[in-house]
Amino acid sequence: MSTFILIHGAGDVGWSWHLVARELVGRGHRVIAPDLPGDDEAQTFEDYADAVVAEAGVRGDEVVVVGHSMGAFTAPIVAERLGARLLVLLAGMIPSPGEAPDEWWKNTGYEEAVAEASARDGGRTGHEDPFVSFYHDVPRELAERAMSYERAHPSSTAMAAPWPMAAWPSAPTRFIVCTQDRFFPPEFLRALALTRLDVVADDIDASHCAPLSRPVDLAALLAEYAAASGE
Repeated sequence: MSTFILIHGAGDVGWSWHLVARELVGRGHRVIAPDLPGDDEAQTFEDYADAVVAEAGVRGDEVVVVGHSMGAFTAPIVAERLGARLLVLLAGMIPSPGEAPDEWWKNTGYEEAVAEASARDGGRTGHEDPFVSFYHDVPRELAERAMSYERAHPSSTAMAAPWPMAAWPSAPTRFIVCTQDRFFPPEFLRALALTRLDVVADDIDASHCAPLSRPVDLAALLAEYAAASGE
């Protein structure tokens, strides 16, 4: 059995993982999917990690930390503090030591990547309608419920502050690219995983919101990673 700590992305809540959590629990694992602090402009990524560690109540080689999207700024801090045996990033914004999230977009060439993908797919990538750019493969009712939970996270303080880790955590890292992602173009994230982590990404056939659109496939992949990391 593994303990999965599932960390949500910007503007989101732990509920976004509820379908994946159900699948993982059904496979005999323990799952913790906290709501990171929101609506507080004083909070930093260190504070978000503090909140996750406090809720986790466990550490060591049973822990698998998973970060989705902006959750990639919090997940490595948590993985290092808990001595996790594995870190997984799902469509993750891979930070570099000392890099502020506000700087990440320019540093990685995000805008250029989106413009190129948008030119190829008729403007769907980067579209201002979230049902086009984020939730296009999520059932409408489920997508609307997800949007109803949106809140201010992370804070402007966290976005402007240098990422606090001096180096990537010691835990082995896996990276998952969503092949239908219209927020982070798949080829952009594959290249980022290679250049920043020297990791060859795996694919899941899903939008950016894979925890809602492909929970069974995602849970199976996470369980596979956990089993392999425990060998």
